[in-house]
Amino acid sequence: MNAASLAPLAVALPFMGAGLTFLLLRHPSAQRFFSVSTLALTLAVELILLVTAWTSGPQSVSIGGWVPPFGINMVVDELSSLMLVISTCVSLAVLVYAAGQGMADGDEDGPVSIFHPTFLILVAGVSNAFLTGDLFNLYVGFEILLTASYVLMTMGGTGPRVRAGVTYVVVSVISSMLFLLSIAMIYAATGTVNMADLAVKLGELDGSTQMILHLMLVVAFGIKAAVFPLSFWLPDSYPTAPAPVTAVFAGLLTKVGVYALIRTETLLFPGDRINSFLMIVALLTMVVGILGALAQIDIKRMLSFTLVSHIGYMVFGLAMGSVLGLASTVYYVAHHITVQTSLFLVTGLIERRGGTSNMDRLGGLARLSPLLAILFFVPAMNLAGIPPFSGFLGKLGLLQAGVDLGTPLAYVLVAGGVLTSLLTLLAMARVWNRAFWRTPADAEHPDPVLLAAVPDRAPRGEHIVPAKAPAVALKVAAGKAPQTTSNVLPKSMVGATIGLVVLGVALTVFAGPLFQLSEQAGLGLLERVPYIEAVLGPGAAEGARP
Repeated sequence: MNAASLAPLAVALPFMGAGLTFLLLRHPSAQRFFSVSTLALTLAVELILLVTAWTSGPQSVSIGGWVPPFGINMVVDELSSLMLVISTCVSLAVLVYAAGQGMADGDEDGPVSIFHPTFLILVAGVSNAFLTGDLFNLYVGFEILLTASYVLMTMGGTGPRVRAGVTYVVVSVISSMLFLLSIAMIYAATGTVNMADLAVKLGELDGSTQMILHLMLVVAFGIKAAVFPLSFWLPDSYPTAPAPVTAVFAGLLTKVGVYALIRTETLLFPGDRINSFLMIVALLTMVVGILGALAQIDIKRMLSFTLVSHIGYMVFGLAMGSVLGLASTVYYVAHHITVQTSLFLVTGLIERRGGTSNMDRLGGLARLSPLLAILFFVPAMNLAGIPPFSGFLGKLGLLQAGVDLGTPLAYVLVAGGVLTSLLTLLAMARVWNRAFWRTPADAEHPDPVLLAAVPDRAPRGEHIVPAKAPAVALKVAAGKAPQTTSNVLPKSMVGATIGLVVLGVALTVFAGPLFQLSEQAGLGLLERVPYIEAVLGPGAAEGARP
């Protein structure tokens, strides 16, 4: 049996799990069990797909027996299978974290019962986008994950979340309309939306028509990937959501846009016609994003700006148009999904332990919770690109690709990449110095809970627990609510965060085989022939332009 025939399960299993957990709305424990079990089973299927793609190259499966280019087909290659595995690993960790938060908070301020089915639908949409072999089904995947993300972002119904959700909805609808219009124009010009078929037929169009279609897709995906100047919506939208939601958004949603850019730029529009434009976009995204991060005092907003900034590295590798550039981009995407999600989960723990994510009010967390300090320090250094972490290895590959290209613009981009990495380190150092290293008394606006909870200011052996809401936390500090010596950080939340941090370190430990897989993916993206023939059959790529 063709192992690629398992590909539909990567989408079907989360959908079925969503239906089951929806039926269990009044049974939170059963919801948690079945949602986690569903993602674990989905991950097992995707690991099989990854091994198959690595050893046998791209494979395709047609849904409903329709022969391509008709109907829907799913394609499993090195890029899509790696993205599936990394995204589901991250989603599973976030789900465990969210389940722990829900149990600790009694499902009051944490995820409510609708969270689990909605989260699984989001995962299904992401998986569909990674696997699809045609543009319209890619649009469907985007709409599935975006619809689920609307619900998750506004969960709780607070004013800031609703306002952020409105901005997010408006921007997403505009990008989706532009994408749908692009699909309609491509179908009118070629008579197909199958990407393998388009790889052959788009080359038959005149240059101006190709450029119009090309730029429309770039803009649509650029909004979804949050590249400059289309990233204005992200820093105001993500930080308002609950910690698990913000984490999965930061890890996955923009990366689906990056994946779509990589797939269409290499498969449908090969060549270097807009590579200089992409280099400029990459440079501005990196520099403007990290300068915005340095201006923030809230950790979640700061991380949202670094998220935008590091999207620039991924566009950097794509703009190089070389095997090394694409391989480094693939590796860096996997790295960034893991590390950025880890940092947002750690920020949720910081907010829970310290009562706030505002750096002006934090201090003494390294003494209060050494484990929390380690959990922040490792992914922070990884994101900053400190050797020997995966962030350093990915950036080194990107910089080498820029030097190999050797154009003046490439050298400027290399310099911008180095500057962005140094400024990222500065942003991470500011968080470390303010939140972890200094004492709460040295903070500009110290939080009363932290002033009471730091070991040298509280009775020996006692740790005051920041409560679920700031008002209650103030009552605890003022002595109007009972103190407790119990651990404020639930084990499942800490365990899920540790798991992701360890996965980020594993990307360094196993960098050799992972980079080999990434190089294989980069080579396949540039060659295009294996992908096209996996979908349309042997000899179908003869008409594809180089």
